[in-house]
Amino acid sequence: MDRPALARLAAALTALAAILLAPAAALAGTKDGMDTDLSRSRAHWIDRATLAWNVPPDGRRRYELVTAPGGDLRIENGDLAGERRVLRLSPVDGGLAPHQRARWPHLASYAAYRIDPRDAGTVPEALRGRLAVVERDAGGRLLRATGVQIPGVLDDVYASAATRAGLGPVWRGGTPELSVWAPTARDVALDLDGRVLPMRRDGTSGVWTIRGAPEWKGLPYAYRVTVYAPAAGRVVTNVVTDPYGLGLTADSERSLLVDLEDRALAPAGWKSLRKPRGVARPSIYELHVRDFSAADRSVPEGLRGTYGAFGLKRSDGMRALRGLARDGLSYVHLLPVFDFGSVPERRSGRREPGCDLASFPADSEKQQECVGAVRGADAFNWGYDPLHYTVPEGSYASDPDGTARIREFRGMVAGLNRAGLRVVMDVVYNHAYAAGQDPRSVLDRIVPGYYHRLLEDGTVATSTCCPNTAPEHAMMDRLVVDSVVTWARHYKVDGFRFDLMGHHPKANILRVRAALDRLTPERDGVDGRSIVLYGEGWDFGEVAGHARFEQATQAAMAGTGVATFNDRLRDAVRGGGPFDADPRAQGFGSGLWTAPNGSPANGAPDEQRARLLRAADRIKVGLTGNLRDYRFTASDGRTVTGADIDYNGAPTGYTAAPAEAVTYVDAHDNETLYDALAYKLPPETPMADRVRMHALSLATVLLAQGTPFVHAGTERLRSKSLDRNSYDSGDWFNRLHWDCRLGNGFGAGLPPAWDNRDKWPYARPLLASPDLGPGCADIEAARARTGELLRVRESSPLFTLPTAAEVRRRLSFPLSGEGETPGVITYHLDGRGLDPRWTSVTVVLNAAPEPARQTLPALEGAGVRLHPVQAGSPDPVVREASFDRATGTFTVPGRTAAVFVQD
Repeated sequence: MDRPALARLAAALTALAAILLAPAAALAGTKDGMDTDLSRSRAHWIDRATLAWNVPPDGRRRYELVTAPGGDLRIENGDLAGERRVLRLSPVDGGLAPHQRARWPHLASYAAYRIDPRDAGTVPEALRGRLAVVERDAGGRLLRATGVQIPGVLDDVYASAATRAGLGPVWRGGTPELSVWAPTARDVALDLDGRVLPMRRDGTSGVWTIRGAPEWKGLPYAYRVTVYAPAAGRVVTNVVTDPYGLGLTADSERSLLVDLEDRALAPAGWKSLRKPRGVARPSIYELHVRDFSAADRSVPEGLRGTYGAFGLKRSDGMRALRGLARDGLSYVHLLPVFDFGSVPERRSGRREPGCDLASFPADSEKQQECVGAVRGADAFNWGYDPLHYTVPEGSYASDPDGTARIREFRGMVAGLNRAGLRVVMDVVYNHAYAAGQDPRSVLDRIVPGYYHRLLEDGTVATSTCCPNTAPEHAMMDRLVVDSVVTWARHYKVDGFRFDLMGHHPKANILRVRAALDRLTPERDGVDGRSIVLYGEGWDFGEVAGHARFEQATQAAMAGTGVATFNDRLRDAVRGGGPFDADPRAQGFGSGLWTAPNGSPANGAPDEQRARLLRAADRIKVGLTGNLRDYRFTASDGRTVTGADIDYNGAPTGYTAAPAEAVTYVDAHDNETLYDALAYKLPPETPMADRVRMHALSLATVLLAQGTPFVHAGTERLRSKSLDRNSYDSGDWFNRLHWDCRLGNGFGAGLPPAWDNRDKWPYARPLLASPDLGPGCADIEAARARTGELLRVRESSPLFTLPTAAEVRRRLSFPLSGEGETPGVITYHLDGRGLDPRWTSVTVVLNAAPEPARQTLPALEGAGVRLHPVQAGSPDPVVREASFDRATGTFTVPGRTAAVFVQD
């Protein structure tokens, strides 16, 4: 979900709506100067003795914490009504203590109120009722009343014990024990296949437990939680699935009691599965399970779009993946494969477009109309809608009702591993599918008001798109760590990509890292230290600027070994940004200044030239692995560090080690690289030159020091018919063709109106053009160039330097400065003492249409030649790249990435 600008806009609109609606809400709870809106929770109970409230204390007034065990608390005739108990409060001089302000920085300016020590023993019971904080005048008249946020006090009272307690199903000697954390519940019972069984509450941890019997294995279950729910304003009994559950019935209707150690849940050879060889640095291929095979005619129809398709050795898709692995690709990153809520799991419950989509013109509106008519009920979604974090998604299984999803997920991992590829999971712990009393809400119907991050008035934050979770709270933090460890231990997942990681505390991600590092092959069957972690380090929303905790943002993760996506290089290569009104804004890889497309978004020629040089500086930093402290000469002649180069007011360089930058030019978010170039290159650009610019753009990723990341199908010119956000665009717009005779997906109709209508005036003439649909020769050429770049990367350790010090020592930009050629980047890698084959490697990236000549006097007389992979390439253009030994001059054809080696 690489959409920080969109999310920032959504957050701003949410905040504006809150401001505009606040007066109406206040009036609804205000009478004769009283502010008594109990539907909002503006007070924060941060530990067992302290409340924070943005109401300055007045010595003439008294303050109370009120709890209503039965949930009946209301304003009636100007005062509180309903059965209740009062805990006395006294203002704290000076407000919150320094350690409290550090823990709750967004509340630092709030007044502090201390609970009377005589009431301390009633705190646990008070937390199980409806809560309010009130202010009264000296005569007892009610002046203010508000609800109370309780995550802080729940952590203070229960987390020490609860974070160590067993949760979910725990098996001992073939007998299960089921436990759920529900400290505020009045009662919890187990609904086991229709039988309701009482559970026992531990007062120290707030955990409810029941010990079962061996014959419970395989039975569906849920918890019946009787609890006060702020969203309902009363005590309710919720029937809820297990947030720690490991199995599910179809459509997540009930949890399923399974033991992941059960040999019946393992595919053949699972225990002895061997991982592919280790690599110095991952190269990652981002793939959606359904995309992989839904359009693959070599896959039996019943297996298309399923985990099972990864077990077919002879399918076109698996042949393609094995080919990429042979070229040097090492990891497949799977878009969400945990249980998500946006696709009906039963095939009988789905609807598909009722039109002959292929019959409409390439620029028609009809395709998206037909897809839109069933969106939400069809088989496709990216899946960023988590219901259960630690259960495989059922829509990808042959049968969602039962344990097939577990066995087949493991079979998918095994199939990819046997193809030479490790597996990364895209995990989405930053939000949930629903909150409150929504039937698809899980966490919030067990411990209302705890697992989700609340805004100042107690409403759930939605800056991520959906109800945000709160990993800064101890038990959500634990859920994240436990879930990741389960996927690593029991599903042999080799890496994790954290969606919107900047919404996580840095400490949470480091706890994940530490927990994985403790896994050993001898004890756990996996080497936890080999597991890779990376994520989206965007900084936005209610947590922006470390407002509530130190976030896991790009800059903050420097030095941790956890990588973040590098949007700096992406935008410099593609041009513009993901949310430009005019999608024709050009960059280094799309013809800025060197092949102008006439868009006013690019400015006058002099401005284009200046922008191209600035883009080149950002790309240079990206080629180092986006290092913060790397020093070089910028295009204006200044000696700078990576952090000195500007990116929209922020530093371009922010990493402390090269592997901490995930380097990419396209991903599932935004247009594919092919589609971006369709918008940005001049319309008359021949297809052969489009392929060359496509390969050149990929070279900035695959020949950089960072962790390279490629969207599935990019090596085949994949198009989504200019759709910039295909999360719910059906199989039609997300097709991935392994057979070049079926095309690349371009011309499938105008992209869906719900996210692209404003781009239709730009898209329509492109889609109608007969010159923008590549043929087999073009697709195969793009695939060949990608393979060559991967093999070049694999040929030398110089492309995967391990430390910032090694990058500073070995990588240079000898021609960078005031005299550099706009549209050409040349960099040199010193291999002495490291590369057993070559003394040095020089890379020339020529984005201009005409040949470039780059002279390095230091190489005069040196034995330099074109890299053997490119010298043997079927591409006749790259074979023209040459080196003049007498002058130290490289000549590189237009729109070409050439690599030279010194023996």
